Amino acid sequence: MPAAQPGAWPMPLSRRRTEPLEVLWIDGLPEDALPAFEAAFQTVCATVGYFKDDPTETWRIEGVREAGARDDELTGALAIAALVTGIEPPALQAGPIEAEGWLARTIAVFPEAPIGRRFLVRPTHVADPPCYGRVVVRLDAGMAFGSGEHASTQGCLMAFEEVAYRRPRRILDLGMGSAILALAAAKMLKRPVLGTDIDPWSVRVALENAGLNGVQRLLSARLADGWKSRVMRAGEYDLIFANILARPLCSMAKELALHLAPGGTAILAGLLGVQARMVLAAHRRQGLALERRIDIGPWSTLVLRRRG
Repeated sequence: MPAAQPGAWPMPLSRRRTEPLEVLWIDGLPEDALPAFEAAFQTVCATVGYFKDDPTETWRIEGVREAGARDDELTGALAIAALVTGIEPPALQAGPIEAEGWLARTIAVFPEAPIGRRFLVRPTHVADPPCYGRVVVRLDAGMAFGSGEHASTQGCLMAFEEVAYRRPRRILDLGMGSAILALAAAKMLKRPVLGTDIDPWSVRVALENAGLNGVQRLLSARLADGWKSRVMRAGEYDLIFANILARPLCSMAKELALHLAPGGTAILAGLLGVQARMVLAAHRRQGLALERRIDIGPWSTLVLRRRG
């Protein structure tokens, strides 16, 4: 079972959570039911992931929340998901997970990782010798989102190394999480990057990571709810990263197209392969064209271009 996408819950080692955590899961879901149950889990969970059981071709959806938080809201959301997908309400299971134990496991499974031809993601608990021929991005192993191990992040970095030759001048990382994509762009291109996120912790973590990577003068990290920020300007960006989720990508397609400069590139991720057609259709309606699709396991990354 390969690990799936975690949600936006950055947690640096210097700011470990001490609240008791709880893991929730549902087994045996068909693939086409994942988006509905993902949305249900996101109502109460700070991080959500999918795991495929290859022998049965079914999926587990799993989330982490503070123990017992918002039970009534979750119950209602799961009932709606079952109604929408037309399946019997599945059994929800739960178990405790200690924050420190979760953190220790995160460190244990976060090794140094080469990605594509140009990047190397190196956690802070690993030695930092010189690495020639790759852009090294240093990250704190205590972060749950944006460590580089997930296929969506890998797809974004692989897509970026293919379009970096265009030398985009104005770059935005929308929903930056750990800011791994913004850091990679700033280090490779030596150009300013704006990163935004709805989570204040992400902003703080992004700034910490900018310092770790020596690009604090290049990364501007701002708190913003999607496109609802005065720091973002229409027609401004030559490159936009949006590693979020399929449905938010669809709902924000118009705003993304408005903020992308003529000839600009958008790299979209956080979507399953079965969701790619839906996301692509939403952006094609806004005048964007598909330039490349990268599939890693069940996950897809789309590279789109606005006509010049």
